[in-house]
Amino acid sequence: MTPLEVLEQPRLAAILAREYPRFSDAEYDARRRRLAEVMARHGCDRLLICGEQRAGSGVQWITGWPTSVEAYVIFEPGEQERMYMEWYNHWPNARRIATATDVRWGEHRGVEKTIADLKSRGARRVGIMGTLGFARFRAFAAEFDMVDLNAEYVRLRRVKSAEEIDWMRIGAALSDLGQAALRAELRVGMTERELGNLVERAWVGRGGYTFIHFMGITPMASPNLCVPTQHHSSRKVQAGDVLFTEFTSHFWDYPGQVLRSYTVAADPTPLYRKLYDTAEAAFDSVSKVLRHGTTMQQIVDAAGVIEDAGLTLYDDLLHGFGGGYFPPILGCRSRPAGPLPDMTLEAGMTVVLQPNVITPDQKAGVQVGELLHITRDGCERLHNTSRGFLRLGG
Repeated sequence: MTPLEVLEQPRLAAILAREYPRFSDAEYDARRRRLAEVMARHGCDRLLICGEQRAGSGVQWITGWPTSVEAYVIFEPGEQERMYMEWYNHWPNARRIATATDVRWGEHRGVEKTIADLKSRGARRVGIMGTLGFARFRAFAAEFDMVDLNAEYVRLRRVKSAEEIDWMRIGAALSDLGQAALRAELRVGMTERELGNLVERAWVGRGGYTFIHFMGITPMASPNLCVPTQHHSSRKVQAGDVLFTEFTSHFWDYPGQVLRSYTVAADPTPLYRKLYDTAEAAFDSVSKVLRHGTTMQQIVDAAGVIEDAGLTLYDDLLHGFGGGYFPPILGCRSRPAGPLPDMTLEAGMTVVLQPNVITPDQKAGVQVGELLHITRDGCERLHNTSRGFLRLGG
């Protein structure tokens, strides 16, 4: 199935066709119940969900509004959410998008107004989820006993509902469109900036938002790069290059992530064939053990084919994704990502498996992988971009 065919499926097409898509009332009610349970466990009488400068996914999760500048949401079980936000010219759009929320302009003093509102409700012990600058946090802490609930928020977001998985299917298909555009349009002589442009154009017109389109380009004969870069240069693509990619388009905070490697107007050199084959072997080995109940050690052990080949990793091997960069975050035996988390995989999690296999001297590397949905019996691919070390540009 092509990415466009995925997006044309009736259930997903209906989501895309809405002026501003929203989840069902039942979905939002379930989120509110879970927030109320967290508050009760921590003895909080109110909850503050906040975001600043487009960071802080909790505001969007509970209201539907993707924070632009500032947003402070007061959550109180059994009451309508109230949000103080900036700026005034963003207020009309926020009122249209936010679901079942009393949206108020913060008047450039949103913290002050939120504090006054909380005090009028008799708040004493306030939980906090999201991004908040230090000075603003101090203002709240001067008035209330503030309880950091961000770890609880991460736990709430790690396991996705069926509705959320559908939105992530859209994000995955949009990300796949970026790979399809690259495969169809790359030409020798294009700059890295031009490649970024064609990738982004593939999804923006269909409702996608750009999260990343990282690319690494280096000559196979004399490589000097082993991991995709975060910023495109003016370098031109040349015959004999290798190109390794990591693309994420998201649909209202629900992303895909697809990683592929290519050669440019040349076949792989023996070194790059070994790197790529090892990366694919690692992806297959690890994906076979991914299911509800899998331990972190099982995942690291399955990736041992990398060290068996005399190679290692640079990027993380596996991480949770969707609403944030979530646990588990794992490396491999030769490049651990810190102590192994004390957890097992759960059905409903979405994780990115992305073996970025490199040489020990860190001069050459490839990257493969994609977003996967953990199920009771295994894992489901959410992407449809074909695998394989394809030759592009002639």
